[in-house]
Amino acid sequence: ATVSEPAQKCCTENIQPFLTSILEELMGPVSSGFTKVRLLFDKEVNEIIQDFQKTNDMTRLKENVDQLMTLPFNSVKMEPCYLKVNLLQELLQDLKSRFKVYHIDFVIQRTQNFMQELMENAVYTFEQLFSPSHQADSAKVATTIEKVKLRVLK
Repeated sequence: ATVSEPAQKCCTENIQPFLTSILEELMGPVSSGFTKVRLLFDKEVNEIIQDFQKTNDMTRLKENVDQLMTLPFNSVKMEPCYLKVNLLQELLQDLKSRFKVYHIDFVIQRTQNFMQELMENAVYTFEQLFSPSHQADSAKVATTIEKVKLRVLK
């Protein structure tokens, strides 16, 4: 009872007025990183479509889809996505001094983990919705891949 009122007053006066601007500032790099994940998935699937349209090879298509499944664990391809979130390091330094925010690296690492998880979910959903082995008509495969990609991105 004795701590509640001063704590409430402290939060109301010293923290709450800044929350909206802090969240907006932090969401820039986070949003940018997640957008980069989306664009990477889109690019990789487009490459699968283009390769299939050139080769019309169902075996190679299956290999490309299998390779897509490893995308979340491909540190080279995911690195540009992760780098977008590293901008939080600078933004959180100011918060660290003003609001005693610690464990900045943990915030960045968790955000990057969520990005990887999002990519895992995207490629898994893609695989579930599109199975090259069930495609009887190779003329419609590219169209089907595009539709599945758009569904996953939705």
